[in-house]
Amino acid sequence: MAISLAPLPYSDNALDPHISDRTISFHYGKHHAAYVNNLNGLIEGTGLADASLDQIIAAAGPGGLYNNAAQVWNHTFYWNSMHPTGGGDPSGDLAAAIDASFGSVDAFKQQFAADSIGNFGSGWTWLVREADGLAIVKTNDADTPIKHGQTPLLTIDVWEHAYYLDYQNARPAYVETFIEKLLNWEFAATNFADSANA
Repeated sequence: MAISLAPLPYSDNALDPHISDRTISFHYGKHHAAYVNNLNGLIEGTGLADASLDQIIAAAGPGGLYNNAAQVWNHTFYWNSMHPTGGGDPSGDLAAAIDASFGSVDAFKQQFAADSIGNFGSGWTWLVREADGLAIVKTNDADTPIKHGQTPLLTIDVWEHAYYLDYQNARPAYVETFIEKLLNWEFAATNFADSANA
């Protein structure tokens, strides 16, 4: 069972003007697709050939197999962490959990922005659910929280290819736009509710 490239949850130009269809064409159509192709090449003819993506990530040690599998997972999650009419504030149980863990939604946004901007080099910044509440975690390169027993609720990709065509080296502008215009709180709320029932 080959791993497939999950379709985008919106059209290539749906995030304009915040993220251009040109960025999507490179980021999704080339980077994400390449991770899928590389992963399928690595698992072909092995005991993981029929495994799910989550099973591959769980079984993989450091190296190419893990990097490609985790990047497939991370990117699929990232596309869903954005929405053309995103931004604003969460509500309901998720908002209450954010208030409990960070003091307020605004305090969360400030910390998430600071951590995303300060995430050195290539990587990801995540809102995750842990045993004792919510936390912001940063992962380097391809690493993913699901390998470490954390439940992701949303993520931002801070590899340069995620924003360079639209923002050049202005990562802070990309991060601010992601939070204020694109962040998919409904997706995060669904993940939060699912994690409570897991």
